Amino acid sequence: MGTTPAQDYEEIVKAVQPYLDGAKAGDGEAMKASFHKDATVYGYLGDTLVAGPMKLIYDWANSIGPAPNVNPRIVKVDVAGTAASVRVEVDNWQQHRFTDVFNLLKIDGKWTIVNKIFHTHA
Repeated sequence: MGTTPAQDYEEIVKAVQPYLDGAKAGDGEAMKASFHKDATVYGYLGDTLVAGPMKLIYDWANSIGPAPNVNPRIVKVDVAGTAASVRVEVDNWQQHRFTDVFNLLKIDGKWTIVNKIFHTHA
């Protein structure tokens, strides 16, 4: 029997949480639990295009260190069967403000992020 929309919502939020925890801790390794091993990232950090494997974000989180005052908020979850998207507003990540959009796929019964795109606010 399949999951209900409420169960999917809870599982999706749990899937994103290691990323949010890793941002706060400055721990790229902790973030990996949220992502498929082949996940990608695309977005601009200032004028610089960040494009490629999620390792770019793991390394960036490690390099900037803990962000105890980061304030991420999940503001939207959209689910269609085995596909979902999550929008997260992230305030005060080492003086940056981001809008992150994660695309998730339910693979072997488990929600996992397969792609992240982001916008850095001025």
